[in-house]
Amino acid sequence: MSHIGEWEIVDPGVTRKIHPTGNELMMMEVKFDEGGVGKIHSHPHEQLTYCLKGKLEFTLNDSIHILSKGESLYIPSNTEHGVIALEPSSLLDTFTPLREDLLS
Repeated sequence: MSHIGEWEIVDPGVTRKIHPTGNELMMMEVKFDEGGVGKIHSHPHEQLTYCLKGKLEFTLNDSIHILSKGESLYIPSNTEHGVIALEPSSLLDTFTPLREDLLS
């Protein structure tokens, strides 16, 4: 269960903090140790991710995207995606509609 505004461990080397939500829009910060992995998954929500720090390798379906500080990436609904931190990194993710799976 996620607690709004509190850091929580997601996986080894990966922590997140979900910020207060709007009616249809939410945002969360995700921090990665070098080598931290966000496992391949998909969801019906649109996602924009912005790299606050570091360098990450994203997989979207069959394509690879390298994201560095100051860059962003759009992840369409139902797109399989995952990430590996190439160095200590942090992201700001936004979703619409709300990710109820992360909020319950």
